[in-house]
Amino acid sequence: MDNLKVTATGYDFAPARAAMQRYIDNNLLSSISWSVLVGRDIADTGCVGWADKEAQIPLRTDHIFRVFSNTKLITSCAALLLFEEGRFRLDDPIETFIPQLGNRKVLRPGATSIDDTEPAQSSVTIRQLLSHSAGLSYGFFDPGTVIFKALNERGVHNPNTTLAEMVDVLAGLPLIYQPGKSWEYSLAIDVIARLVEVVSGQSFDKFIKARILDPLGMVDTGFVVPQQDQGRLVAYYAGADLMEPMKPGLTRTDNAPFPGAYLRPVARLNGGGGLVSTLPDMVALIRSLLPGGPTLLKPDTIAMMMSNQLPEGQWIRFAMMGEQPGKAHGLAGGLILTPSPIDHPDAAGEFYWGGVAGTQWWISPKTGIAGVMMAQRQMAFVHPFSFEFKRMAYDAVKRGR
Repeated sequence: MDNLKVTATGYDFAPARAAMQRYIDNNLLSSISWSVLVGRDIADTGCVGWADKEAQIPLRTDHIFRVFSNTKLITSCAALLLFEEGRFRLDDPIETFIPQLGNRKVLRPGATSIDDTEPAQSSVTIRQLLSHSAGLSYGFFDPGTVIFKALNERGVHNPNTTLAEMVDVLAGLPLIYQPGKSWEYSLAIDVIARLVEVVSGQSFDKFIKARILDPLGMVDTGFVVPQQDQGRLVAYYAGADLMEPMKPGLTRTDNAPFPGAYLRPVARLNGGGGLVSTLPDMVALIRSLLPGGPTLLKPDTIAMMMSNQLPEGQWIRFAMMGEQPGKAHGLAGGLILTPSPIDHPDAAGEFYWGGVAGTQWWISPKTGIAGVMMAQRQMAFVHPFSFEFKRMAYDAVKRGR
């Protein structure tokens, strides 16, 4: 836990800690932990709440979380390591490496049948996959759509299928928009995980262990929690009402996304959301992307990763939330180009993402602030707690300088 030792002193995080404790006291979250970095130094680390609410086990920094889409940062970094070696170019068509993803069809606007398609005007590129602008979908967030139904009927998320088998499912279905012409959160990063396998000649788990996890000392990050460590896996909860995140009430839901998840190996090495990790491990990853010390990727690659890859005026959007003006996407996460009313005013240029259960990371190159938060509540990616904490973290560092 040495990488969580506070070395940047003089910052008052007591108000932020008290604010997070209220989420625990009001039965909105079971636990929250965090680390805030100023430069590469830790300005604050904290844990509030319970790793297991029912058993009253207090949360510690070594507890293991389902990080879901925090996995995407690791997967994107894995691909960019291969990019740095010259193994591919970002604008290479994906069919150069995964032939069955060539010659795509695209759903016509307003299509009511999966067969109502037109030819793709261009190939899908690796850059478009990394930035979720390839025309793929997820099959999680848009129930009722033609593609949602088709993806789920064909078992695209089946944990007992491999990445290669997932790609075969995607190859048999159309894109939902012309490549590069829109933005949709999607299975694209799982395709990137398969690209890493094809280009490297290694299984995805072995590649990230050798090239990212072991070099950074991320000893508790992987697709399975070893049996001797399963007592450290944080309990998972659902809120009282999906549409009312501030309604009190938590229900234990450890068997999500499927019974026995993370407790035993499965075939799917889910590059979009399959890893577990700890606060110290995620801090090690974020620190490896900050200037002032050894970095996982070259500085030029990191700068490119944190730059907008979408056309001007194209913003990220989610089915339940709509378009988010001012928020774009880089090669491994979102970008705040113009802060919204719930972001801190100094957050312009922030590079960020998180997992569906409330694990979060962010890097603010302009202010030199970065952070990691960990929680375990279904659909907490956009829960108010993280926005409140980040605003208070920016303020605490600003006051302390």
